[in-house]
Amino acid sequence: MYDSKDVMVSRPPHYQSETGLEVIDVIEAFTFDLKGVEAITTGNVIKYICRWKNKDGVRDLEKAMWYIQRLIDHLKKLEKENN
Repeated sequence: MYDSKDVMVSRPPHYQSETGLEVIDVIEAFTFDLKGVEAITTGNVIKYICRWKNKDGVRDLEKAMWYIQRLIDHLKKLEKENN
């Protein structure tokens, strides 16, 4: 696996919990069975929710909301198409 000498590339602190858990591992665990829009939007929601306190605050929470709404819209569209 590639690891940069620049910690902000490979292991930025705003993507790690106090216990060392990395957001990328959480995203992989919760999106392993998702595809396309569902995987991307879910991963981004997790990313922004996990980092908001240590990076961009309210802006990250708004980004998470944006992705949540996008996922909801996608699922509603699929539901409508399948009925």
